[in-house]
Amino acid sequence: MSAYIDQRHSKNKERWSKPTYKIKVQKDIPVKMRDGNKILVDLYLPDAAKETTFPALLAISPFGKDGQEMARWLPHQPWYDSIYWDGNLEAGDIDYIVSRGYGFVIADPKGIGRSEGEYVGLLGSMGQDGYDVIEWMARQPWCDGKIGMTGICIFSAAQLLTAAERPPHLKAIAPFETWGDVYRSLAYHGGELFLMQHSVYKGKHANDSGWTLGNVGSIMMRSRSKEEVDSLVEASLRSPDIKNNSKFYTMLKYPQIDPIFFDFLLNPADGPFWWDMSPYTKFDKIEVPVYSGSPWCLEIFTYNIFGCYENIKPTPKVLMWPPGLTERPNHQYHDEIMRWFDYHLKGIDTGIMDEPPIKLFVMGANRWRYEQEWPLVRTAWTKMYLHPYGRLLPHPVDCVFEPDSFTQPPLFVDPAVHSLQYRTPPFAEDTEITGPVALYLHVSIDVDDTNLMVDLMDVDPAGNEIPISRGYLKASHREIDEAKSKPYKPYHPHLRPQPVVPGEINEYAIELMPVSNLFRSGHSLKLVIRSQDDMLQSRVGLWGLGHLPFGRTVTHKIHRENPHQSHLLLPVIPKSDESKWVKGS
Repeated sequence: MSAYIDQRHSKNKERWSKPTYKIKVQKDIPVKMRDGNKILVDLYLPDAAKETTFPALLAISPFGKDGQEMARWLPHQPWYDSIYWDGNLEAGDIDYIVSRGYGFVIADPKGIGRSEGEYVGLLGSMGQDGYDVIEWMARQPWCDGKIGMTGICIFSAAQLLTAAERPPHLKAIAPFETWGDVYRSLAYHGGELFLMQHSVYKGKHANDSGWTLGNVGSIMMRSRSKEEVDSLVEASLRSPDIKNNSKFYTMLKYPQIDPIFFDFLLNPADGPFWWDMSPYTKFDKIEVPVYSGSPWCLEIFTYNIFGCYENIKPTPKVLMWPPGLTERPNHQYHDEIMRWFDYHLKGIDTGIMDEPPIKLFVMGANRWRYEQEWPLVRTAWTKMYLHPYGRLLPHPVDCVFEPDSFTQPPLFVDPAVHSLQYRTPPFAEDTEITGPVALYLHVSIDVDDTNLMVDLMDVDPAGNEIPISRGYLKASHREIDEAKSKPYKPYHPHLRPQPVVPGEINEYAIELMPVSNLFRSGHSLKLVIRSQDDMLQSRVGLWGLGHLPFGRTVTHKIHRENPHQSHLLLPVIPKSDESKWVKGS
């Protein structure tokens, strides 16, 4: 039994689904959608007597059903260290699931692969397609009418969209590694364009196979007049960030290179374009039980996970696991997912619903723990102030000093990433921070915009560093919605970018990713402030997982003295009762 499955909440283990079935396969089954188009699905069934019925799971995405079958033979590949890691193999471990008595359908939505119809925009019509496939599954002689959904990343976004459509036979979903707010989680972190979607979905990152493009189109080119699109393109081409970047300058000139990311480039602010596609705008329509999960310290998932927790009713269960992308083909945490579906689809009381709603991995302690709420009610909110000489201390600066500064040229002039760094003294005792984190930074710049990027590190006595969180804010997106903000979670509407007056000191409230980390005695917390990602030396940068580089030279001055007291707001947690820790194997 895995370390995250608590022996105290493991009931009826003799009834848990076990690998008892061989598997039979039917490929390219046509399923008619409500608009008359037929999409193709692959069906994996337990090899049992003809009259036997089973619950079933659906996975649907633009990543191609045929590639997902590689989960049956490709060894599990770790991210970063394997050239065979393919981020698009995300439907799930077919043999693991089906051998335990579940039907498993993997579908290509409309416009993907050889399915009929058109796939427009990032998420196409996967919500409606998912509904139609689920109701088709329920009518099949092998199905007992109890259906769930699985798969990570864009498969999980499809789960949320489908659940919002309320198909009658959908009983539960497990959207691990999900994103609900497409603008904030996937496309623009703090208003800064994240390049991953183009790199991953076009097969330009690592060994990613990319989308199996059939008939894919741009939302903007279908919903706006040619004159309006041309005007938006010309405005984007004038940006120094684009004008000096041949990849995206060319994409704006030739949208067919990537019609979906073309849409991203034309919509740098939040608004109806993003709201219409984002699952979070439909959370109020979700009625089935939800179990969501995410790694720590991964922007596209970690930012969003507690948005799901706070805004979906009934409140979802949440699993937070160690940092980093999971292995591919997707197979990790399947034992936990099976406990979930055994309960909701097979009626087996596995004990999973007896657990507190949140189960998280505490980095540094390297143990799993339960929590009842988020943020934790026992949080001691603690300010750490930026001081001269790179110090990070629990009291404000009481003297006048010159501001700290760094100058960042554009990366096509100087590929080095320049930064400022601040560090606490070594902790005298083990110190845990678990919860949301915010940085209130008082900055003046000498141009009308910049990218602000921050990193939090756990530094051991030997100087080894482990990243535990990051945050982003484009200076022109600094506007705050006070009604939606909390001290630990500033909310930026990203609707009305406002140029900065050069030389003016502004406060930038930066939301960092939620974190759970135990700093051992003798360790320090380090804060790094920069304005560019390392796009040259880092393999991540070369893989296209950074943010659009800023195209001008900027000098940043960080102010610390009253009334410009730059500080970090940390959720310090007192020592937790031993009963909260998971008693796994």
